[in-house]
Amino acid sequence: MIFGEIDRLKAEIDKLRPFAGPNLQQIKAYYKIGLTYSSNALEGNSLTESETKVLLEDGLTVGGKPLREIYEATGHAKAYDHIYSLLNAPAVTEQDLLMVHQLFYEQLDGLRAGVYRTKQVIISGSKYPTTAPAKVKGQMAEFVDWLQEQEHKLHPAAYAAQAHKKFVFIHPFIDGNGRVARLLMNLCLMRRGYTIAIIPPILRSEYISLLEKAHTNDQPFTKFVAQRLLETQRDLLRLF
Repeated sequence: MIFGEIDRLKAEIDKLRPFAGPNLQQIKAYYKIGLTYSSNALEGNSLTESETKVLLEDGLTVGGKPLREIYEATGHAKAYDHIYSLLNAPAVTEQDLLMVHQLFYEQLDGLRAGVYRTKQVIISGSKYPTTAPAKVKGQMAEFVDWLQEQEHKLHPAAYAAQAHKKFVFIHPFIDGNGRVARLLMNLCLMRRGYTIAIIPPILRSEYISLLEKAHTNDQPFTKFVAQRLLETQRDLLRLF
């Protein structure tokens, strides 16, 4: 039923299209701030939404905040801008995903930005292992094949949730996997003409718990992502 409601709201949003000129730029900026703030906050970044807005729109740094947190915000904003260039591409490629990570991570660690990890990583709080370093490249190639094969077979909300889950389970980079996974999730939605899905920090515990459960049952996680998409659609309709 939730997919039906999502599609109903998409039809309402489509009546407002085409978004162009100032409206389009305002929507992009609105969600850039919201997604950058929320995605970083889920990973422990202490910048508030207002501080993120000042940093990204006015170029003003926030006193007393670690430089790493500033770079996480500016890097995420660059990666967010980049995914718009992929909306009309024939398909999302492995190189596209490497570029998204590079843009996000290059100020934090230029040598590891856009490069698959060579060390094993452990996800705190998870009982499941990530992919062994030697198998990362092969699994990413398989994942990209899946992305391209399933893009028009699954409902966009289910496709986006599955893409997020599969990517983060591989955990291909030394750091920044969650943020790239959420950018990819939203790229999947936007390529099909849907709005993005924002996961607010207040839902962090539920989000992490459902992602962990998705190792054995991913339906609750898919429903969670679909609900977040639905809320973002409602938010956009309220703006107009």
